[in-house]
Amino acid sequence: MVKSSIFWRLGLAALAVVCLLGLMQGADWFSLTRLQMQYQDLQAWYAQSPWTARALFFGLYLILASAAVPGIVVLTLAGGAIFGFAWGLVLVSFASTLGATLTLVTVRHVLPQTIASAMGPRVQALLRKVTKGLEREGVFFLLSLRLIPLVPFGLINVVMAFTRMPIGRFYLVSQLAMLPTTILYLQAAAQLAALHAASDVLAPELMLVLLGLGLAIAALPFIAKRVLHWIALRKKLSAWKRPRRFDYNLIVIGAGAAGLVSAYVAAHAQARVALIEAAEMGGDCLNRGCVPSKALIQSARVAHQLHQAAQFGLQVGPVQVDLAAVMRRLRAVIAAIAPHDSAQRYQSLGVDVLQGQAYILDPWTVELRRPGQEARRMTARRMVLATGAKPHVPDIPGLSTSGFVTSDTLWDALAQRSELPRRIAILGGGPVGCELAQAFARLGSNVNLIESGSALLGREDADVSALVQQALERNGVRVFTQHCAVRCESAQLLEQQGLLVLCDSAPGRPVNTGAISDLGSLGKQAGEFAVSYDLLICATGRDARLAGFGLENLGIATGQALQTNEFLQTEVPTLFAAGDVAGPYQSTHAAAHQAWYASVNALLDGWWALPARYGALPSTVYVAPEVARVGLNEKQAKARGVPYEVNLFPFADLDRALCDAPAGEMPAGFVKVLTPPGRDRLLGVTIVGDQAAELLAPYVLAMRHRLGLKAMLSTIHSYPTLSESARQVAGQWQRAHLPQWPLLGLRRWLAWRRG
Repeated sequence: MVKSSIFWRLGLAALAVVCLLGLMQGADWFSLTRLQMQYQDLQAWYAQSPWTARALFFGLYLILASAAVPGIVVLTLAGGAIFGFAWGLVLVSFASTLGATLTLVTVRHVLPQTIASAMGPRVQALLRKVTKGLEREGVFFLLSLRLIPLVPFGLINVVMAFTRMPIGRFYLVSQLAMLPTTILYLQAAAQLAALHAASDVLAPELMLVLLGLGLAIAALPFIAKRVLHWIALRKKLSAWKRPRRFDYNLIVIGAGAAGLVSAYVAAHAQARVALIEAAEMGGDCLNRGCVPSKALIQSARVAHQLHQAAQFGLQVGPVQVDLAAVMRRLRAVIAAIAPHDSAQRYQSLGVDVLQGQAYILDPWTVELRRPGQEARRMTARRMVLATGAKPHVPDIPGLSTSGFVTSDTLWDALAQRSELPRRIAILGGGPVGCELAQAFARLGSNVNLIESGSALLGREDADVSALVQQALERNGVRVFTQHCAVRCESAQLLEQQGLLVLCDSAPGRPVNTGAISDLGSLGKQAGEFAVSYDLLICATGRDARLAGFGLENLGIATGQALQTNEFLQTEVPTLFAAGDVAGPYQSTHAAAHQAWYASVNALLDGWWALPARYGALPSTVYVAPEVARVGLNEKQAKARGVPYEVNLFPFADLDRALCDAPAGEMPAGFVKVLTPPGRDRLLGVTIVGDQAAELLAPYVLAMRHRLGLKAMLSTIHSYPTLSESARQVAGQWQRAHLPQWPLLGLRRWLAWRRG
């Protein structure tokens, strides 16, 4: 190890000296004029000592090539002029390739940290592109880079050192790729006297030829992949007979968020599209999910504000909840939004909107089934499955006969009631469970929320989960974490006849008897207790809706989540998927995001493919205070081993938040930004507070376009606003990373100025 270290240090020292001299006197040592003046003397020297001349030239060229000295072009001309074409080709070709490889080895194994820290943003961006290009095209990518003279020789060597390409492969590809340019220079050396500048060798015509050759090489992997893709496609689909003609370019199954966007994008791309929906246009989001739940949450928010009126200096009477009126408003909101998702609108865009059940017969054929009508068959080159998800119902004894509801059936159950349920039990402490629990508690119901995990919103950081639980408990929700439902029964409880769910602590967890003593223990089993209810809501997640669409005809299992690749293509090449059915994100905006990629990739399949990217995908839980996040949180960063710094700004220090808070209360929540140590780049942002979803938007934009906290600090915000929190957290980061020595110098200079 010691000898190896000494060897590398001596080698680097020699290389540094040569590089320094070359850079200082390159214009004199390696100028075309000097070469032309000494041409005769150099030829005489070569005639007297041919092997010495070759060895010295090879060594000099090797060192200068590894350092990428600008005068290397003139040295290439000298090789052809002095040694002739054959020997010049051998010496220059091998020396340049070995020099490039020496640079790669040095940067990769000796100076990786030094070079990496010296890289600017542009070089780092180039490195990311090169890495992706190598992953996509392999050695063809390096081959094309070498063939294009506009790409700097030395920059390629340095950037390639930070990739995983083997050294031997790098050497062989470089040796081959640099031959055309080397041959041009060596042939030009025969007319040395006629050259006025080294750049005369690569005339515009030759530059275009080399550029075309490089682009042709770059296209080889694309062509090869298309051929292999076509062969694989034919092989996978060989079990079915492919139609000679197709009715549509694309058939979209499901008219929820993902299906609507897929049809919209394809129609605007001038494709012929069919959109099939068995139920309501707009899917779960419009009819049973996002829209009705947010309308209910807003009613609950207003009720809560009325309860707090006295804290703002206002006097109002008792708040009365009219459930029928709440439901009328909820249905009116759905009706107001419905035209955006209507069949009429999409038909006006050129989409064939078809009502009925879609049943896939083969990779190109769908059968439309409608009660009382003859089935209709239609074909398409590609399909997009956007059938959404359905609520997951856990296997709990007695649950099926308990009269439970899910987020899908809740609204019909409420519409049949004349008044708000007095006692509500909710299974599941995820986003849906937390949102509904708080909304019903604010409207006046007694709510018990049962979660088997150790905290609510289990994907969020511990401080976020704790703050949400505190907020729910302040609104009257009784929260039981680390507990699970074991069965449902009907029994006499607390002198009232009613339904109840029996709960127990999660396996291995102690029962929190202090929190449940007022609910009454049945004493049937140790640690078991009962929660009575008039309405039981099951909010334990959602499963992809796969059954009933004929996927088994394609060999796709329907008892598990649908598997797709990065292009949202299933194991059957003609079938793509988007939205909840594709996962892993279950939100309307994620479904719309995936739908764009699915439809574009389906239309261009065989020619081009775009991987779906989720780096700046936001998520929001609409509790109060809201929880909004983009990128990594601390839990995810730790799990992935990503180093980070925490920059946290509490809303209690924000002027507008203080203006909006009720009397005697401090604003809840914070902005938490994760950055790499010492850098302002955003790894992730979590906001907990009023209007968190709205406040997150600038951070999503910043992450999408790689803007850092410095850019946010330089942005002017209106005062007083909640959005000022972005500038505040950025300023907090800036103060923590401001070097102290300039401030010390400034203090002394200002003191001197005072006299």
